Amino acid sequence: MNIQFKKGVLELCVLSILDQKDCYGYELVHNISKSFTISEGTIYPLLSRLKKEGYVITYLEESIEGPTRKYYELTESGKLVLHTLKEEWKSFTNDVNQIIEGCVGYE
Repeated sequence: MNIQFKKGVLELCVLSILDQKDCYGYELVHNISKSFTISEGTIYPLLSRLKKEGYVITYLEESIEGPTRKYYELTESGKLVLHTLKEEWKSFTNDVNQIIEGCVGYE
């Protein structure tokens, strides 16, 4: 998949997953990588920005499989942003699909 496509939808994907359940960073990478390849180096700067903007909060939780994990939780502000991004995405993909399927009249 084109890297610019990935960058454009990564925030939407992360927020959507966190809307379903709290996750730690590697878990987000693993879940997203089921659909398209991303690296941990891509996700952590995004998570840092989302935290700074108040869209997620973090908390630590002990792990029986290794060190303590930092979990990310969507805030109410993050849920509002997610709703807006989903609406924008639906409109955008609908418009693009009309163009690539030849359903738009040209003058």
